[in-house]
Amino acid sequence: MLTKEQVLHALKDVNDPELNKSLVELNMIRNINIEGDKVALDVILTIRGCPLKVKIQEDVENAVREAGAADVQVNFGSMTDDERAALSQQLRKEQQPTANPAIPPLLAEDAKTKFIAIASGKGGVGKSTVTVNLAVALARLGKKVGIVDADIYGFSVPDMMGIERRPTVIGETILPVERFGVKVMSMGFFVENNAPVVWRGPMLGKMLRNFFSEVHWGELDYLLLDLPPGTGDVALDIHQMIPQSKEIIVTTPHATAAFVAARAGAMAISATKHELLGVVENMSWFETEDEKKHYIFGRGGGQKLAEELNVDLLAQIPIGAPDNDIDLDDEAFAPGVYEENHPTARDYQALARKVIAGIQ
Repeated sequence: MLTKEQVLHALKDVNDPELNKSLVELNMIRNINIEGDKVALDVILTIRGCPLKVKIQEDVENAVREAGAADVQVNFGSMTDDERAALSQQLRKEQQPTANPAIPPLLAEDAKTKFIAIASGKGGVGKSTVTVNLAVALARLGKKVGIVDADIYGFSVPDMMGIERRPTVIGETILPVERFGVKVMSMGFFVENNAPVVWRGPMLGKMLRNFFSEVHWGELDYLLLDLPPGTGDVALDIHQMIPQSKEIIVTTPHATAAFVAARAGAMAISATKHELLGVVENMSWFETEDEKKHYIFGRGGGQKLAEELNVDLLAQIPIGAPDNDIDLDDEAFAPGVYEENHPTARDYQALARKVIAGIQ
């Protein structure tokens, strides 16, 4: 017959999906009752109505069955306010190794996370599409990746990634939403019904800083920032907030788009001293079924911009869209993310490898 110690041992590798910590370590497994080969236990969730409750239940049941139980009954409860406050303090302490508590750990000079800012001179060139698919490509290569959707007025990352739930809040700590192995934080999570954002600069700056100081990111190899287009105050504030960031400029092949994008590159070099990784040319061509390329927006804009900024043209991404002919209720649905075997996804995989090599 199983013992309580054996049940706990079986569950020590079952993690809370949002915190990526053992349920046993978090003291979320309680009231274990064993009768023969039947096991009943309580799982105390961080919040009532936890969005990942079903996954936690499946993981717990599978682990206990593998340990020898024939029947597993999982009952759910939720932490008290005091327990949540204590957990929030624990998470903050783990995330704050710096001597100066006023500096968020992600922004400390010795932080191991690499920042990659994705910028453009104007809107409509596919900057967010590049951000999302590059992040997913990095995750598919085994990297720990996050996205800050810093395009405050034009946030689109949650919608593009098919994210429908909001972040979990434990005390004063926010847990980012994870999708396709990428942790995401966006202004869109805090706006009701796609309402317009009418905040002014200082309020926006405070919200963005909270994305670094109040969010429990855990360990990240790369944090991508989807910047607002252009060279306005919000973009400049973000640039100055981030230490030693690398930057990718997104443009289309059109000469005018490349001309405007040069301003964003110049700001990164002169105003913030950020290093440019290179240029990504989006919407480079449209390819028909007979594999003939049609250069709808012209040719050469990306290469011209790269030469002007003295960097490499990292990728040319064709015009297209992920295969959206699937059930909208399908959990895998994401209107902006290419499936791994799609030709354009392979273009992003190649881009991700270049980015990794450029930040070694």
